[in-house]
Amino acid sequence: MSLLEVAGNNVAVDRKRVSSAYVPSLQVTQGQPAPIAANGGLSYMSFDRDGDAGTAKALEDALAQIAEGEGQRVVDMIDNAPPGRPIETRWGPAFRDYDACVDYIRATGMTAPEGGLALPLAYTVYERPTYSIVPSNALWCDPARAEIAKVLRKNEEQNRRRDLYFPHVMRDARRISEYHPGLSPNSPECMDRLGVSLAHLESKCRNFYDSAEVERVFYPEIEKLLLDFFPGAADALVYNHDVFDKDYAGDRTEDQDNKNPGVNARYVNLVHNDLNDNSGRVRCRELLTRNLRNFGRPQHYTEEEADRKMSRRFMSINLAKPMETVEQFPFVLCAWPSFADQPYITNYRIYDDRVGETTRFTHRADHEWYWFPRQTSTEVSMLKCYDSVADGSVSRWSFHTACIDPTAPAQARCRKNVVVRSFVFF
Repeated sequence: MSLLEVAGNNVAVDRKRVSSAYVPSLQVTQGQPAPIAANGGLSYMSFDRDGDAGTAKALEDALAQIAEGEGQRVVDMIDNAPPGRPIETRWGPAFRDYDACVDYIRATGMTAPEGGLALPLAYTVYERPTYSIVPSNALWCDPARAEIAKVLRKNEEQNRRRDLYFPHVMRDARRISEYHPGLSPNSPECMDRLGVSLAHLESKCRNFYDSAEVERVFYPEIEKLLLDFFPGAADALVYNHDVFDKDYAGDRTEDQDNKNPGVNARYVNLVHNDLNDNSGRVRCRELLTRNLRNFGRPQHYTEEEADRKMSRRFMSINLAKPMETVEQFPFVLCAWPSFADQPYITNYRIYDDRVGETTRFTHRADHEWYWFPRQTSTEVSMLKCYDSVADGSVSRWSFHTACIDPTAPAQARCRKNVVVRSFVFF
């Protein structure tokens, strides 16, 4: 029996039942190519089996793609490249190793404008949809699926090995008006045009490691900030958060049932966006109607009420606030116009009860990257993860990553910050 058959036999399927899953239509931005995605870009909700939200189909597709061997071919190409030398890709010279890319930047005399920085950024070079089985998925602990888990674990490792470092110039986001005359980084117009902006907040939250205090104090502060920042906003919902601190010595344990995200030791060092055309709407609707993984204010919308609320403009905004001035592992953002005509690559995150969709991008030398040098504890960087307006008149999203600042001193402290996720409704 094949792994695909084993996977199917371990899922209870009742094909006679009519699914009531919410299936959004794909709304590609005007002027943007169709995404690089499975099943023509359809949400996996389309393949719901007895309320599984398409998770069984997603797992089958993941195993089928692994069996095709294209992912292994890309890994082999990278592994067989001469060490220390650039790997010539269709997107330009790239490197397996961060330090080798830094050496290349210095050797070629790559420079940045005042306040900027030339540094390596990690992009995927695998132009196919990807699959990731989240750590909480029951598959990892199921003895009956041990062989499947082994195959998928290897694929998880290879996902990271299909990323390469490309040299890039980072601009100082506080100087956005120098690159876009008349545009202030502290304005909603900046979010509409570029998908990024900067806000100011004097938070009364004293302990960001206390998830209950963050929910009680910080969530309402951010909701007020969003309503004040965006003219015409009628409602804002902060629904969860993450804490990042590589050097944290306390308990890092995640406890979703008690709304505690734990403390992350790893910074996501890959160019990506948290949502896309499908997941922006799926995530919003499951928050409004089901409070699925909602750490914030409970929502009590019927499906019809949620549809009406989502028929108007709504956005997903991520906001990052440092606990202290950032010295190392800054959070960096890319402006929408520089990739608005580029297809995104869908990454499927398979849970037990849903399939999330995030996005990855291949490298372009003219991607317009920004950072906030030594971002302070009262500066809140904001990036758009989704906008329901798809006619090309506004940014749909930004993409972002963490990175290493090669100019920071060796003893520089790693970034300590809290990132909250929100929806803003108009």
